[in-house]
Formats: sequence, C-alpha cells, structure tokens
Amino acid sequence: MTPRIASLVPSATETLVALGLGPCLVARTGFCIHPADAVKDVPKVGGTKDVNLPKLRRLAPTHVIVNVDENRRETAEALKAFVPEVIVTHPSRPEDNLALFEQLRAAFASQPGVNQRAAALSGEFSAALARCREQAWPGENVLYLIWRDPWMTAARDTYISTLLAETGWRTWPDVLGGEHGAGRYPTLTGDEAWLPGIDRVLLSSEPYRFGPAHIAEAQALCPQARVQLVDGELLSWWGVRGAAGLDYLRGLSDPSRCERAGA
Repeated sequence: MTPRIASLVPSATETLVALGLGPCLVARTGFCIHPADAVKDVPKVGGTKDVNLPKLRRLAPTHVIVNVDENRRETAEALKAFVPEVIVTHPSRPEDNLALFEQLRAAFASQPGVNQRAAALSGEFSAALARCREQAWPGENVLYLIWRDPWMTAARDTYISTLLAETGWRTWPDVLGGEHGAGRYPTLTGDEAWLPGIDRVLLSSEPYRFGPAHIAEAQALCPQARVQLVDGELLSWWGVRGAAGLDYLRGLSDPSRCERAGA
C-alpha cells in the first residue's frame, strides 16, 4: 500500500523527498518550500502553527510528520483522531539526524529505494560530522539571532546551538530551554551583562530575514563582535540538510579563511 504522507515540518518535507517519497506527499505547510520542483503541486494546509485541520482531514493522510519545536502539541493530539500514524520528530543535536533517518526509514521501509537512500544520507552526514570533529577549533562566544523587536536567540540545547558547538562556538545566553516551549528561544532585553563578551553575532536569514540594514543595529548590541549574515536554513534545518549545514559551518568557522578575507 502506498502511504499518503502529510508533512507539517519544512525540514521533514525536504528529507522525505530525498528519501524518494515525494510522490507520496499529499499535504504540506506553506513553509515547506524545498525542493521547489517536488513540492509545488502538493496542497498547502496552513502554517506550522496554524494547520488547517479540516482541509488536512479531507486529504486523508495515512501518515503525518510533526515536530516538537515547529508544531503545537494540540495539533498533534487532534491529528490522532483521524490519522492512522502521527510521526513525531525532535532532532535536538546534530547526531540526532542519524536517528531521524532511521525513524523515517523504518516508517516507510516498504517503499522502493527508501532503505538505500536512508543509508546513503546517514553515511553522508556521518562523514560531514567527522570532518568537523577531526579539527581543533578556537572557542568563540556567539550570539545567534533569529528575531528582532524583540531580539530572540537560541538556548544551548537547541539544534542550532549544538550544531554551532561542533566548531567550538559557545552560544549565549548560557541557558537550557528544556524539551519544548518558549524557553528554547530566549528573548533578550539588550542590556545583558554578557553582551560585551560576545566575539561574533550571527544574523540568521530565517525565521526573521535579517539583511545588511540590520548589521549596524546588531553591532550596537555587541560593539566588540564581528557581525555577519548567515544562511539560517543551513544552520537550523535538520535532516537531509544536516551534512551541508556542517560543511557550511566549517567554512564560517575556519580561522584561516577569516584571515584571508581580512576579517
């Protein structure tokens, strides 16, 4: 039997396509935009936080992919009333990608090519992680901003922060956000005592689209820091993008590249 899959998570949608399951997708959120050619004709059922449940019910999915950070708990509970299998994902560390590939492989192992593609994704990710860990990195204090007005960042136990830690970058504030909830993405007042000690400010391209116009504002927040715009999809999307994210991070973190660029 061919599954009818609804993905309510952008990272999961992209990963399902990489596993060869694109033709099985019957629903996605408006934020599930990659890969564009594969998802353009898949019906949208709202956003990650405001899922159109009546529309999703009419599409009759056999499987729905949700995520602890991206989707509301009440949405996941409501899905259980009409979806045979709700698959809950929660990668919180880079190595959790390996468990994710296995979770999706096991769920859809009967579909042609899924087992082989999952093994390939695991191999690619493991190699990228090894490339990060075989190098000694100078430690830096980093502020990763995902929003402004108010400023928002990521707690140290989020996927973003643990990914950055692979190259020795310590994100601030020094707090843990727990398994779920708003505490995972703290709000800043702008007068925190640790801000002057930040070495680098990273302005993410998503969920807030930081651009060149915001650099001076961020620089005022941390006057001694190097401020740079970064690809938020590569640094926060898990799954199939995990390996590329690690390689991108290595490029950002390489001291010799900074020196050659005159930074």
